[in-house]
Amino acid sequence: MSEEHVLVIAASRMSALGQFSGFRPFEQSAFEALLAPQFMEFRPRSQVEDDPSYKQLIPYAILVFGTGDQRKIFQYTRGKGQGEKRLHALKSIGIGGHISREDAAGDDLYRSGMQRELTEELILDTDYHEELVGFIYDDTTEVGRVHLGVVHLLQMPSTTARARESELVGSGFQSLAEIKQDFDRFETWSKLCLSHLFS
Repeated sequence: MSEEHVLVIAASRMSALGQFSGFRPFEQSAFEALLAPQFMEFRPRSQVEDDPSYKQLIPYAILVFGTGDQRKIFQYTRGKGQGEKRLHALKSIGIGGHISREDAAGDDLYRSGMQRELTEELILDTDYHEELVGFIYDDTTEVGRVHLGVVHLLQMPSTTARARESELVGSGFQSLAEIKQDFDRFETWSKLCLSHLFS
């Protein structure tokens, strides 16, 4: 079986976002600069997992039902079969993963990769309203230094969405209050999103 090749950009392209670590509100022009075709490339995943000179682009989708303090967010605990071993057993509110070379067959490889990840991991059974809301980058950890997240907020009309993968352990919608009680158990990207989008 051939090795997965994942979408990366050179670390120097991060200049499109300005110097930042943590959460940065979404900006369309910066997003387009990151996804300029001439700067995107696919590299073997094993070569870039520990090489911070490249950033792996990750769509990070958050499913939300309701409004205000009554919002519920889809959450789960990462099982051992999930791709990024450094995140196992941590809780997450983000659905997403690497964009693979196979996704390049479509007109929009980023979008194709995001939709594939959603389809692989979730059964949605409903339409939703999608909004791009931010970027996340964490230079304080090994896993964070080699990934750049693009945060998508999916406003759901119901809480019927459910996990397709068994590796999304204990998954389901929880109230903001319940999630905040468990804040310390969440992965860094989820903590950043919770603090900036749901405070």
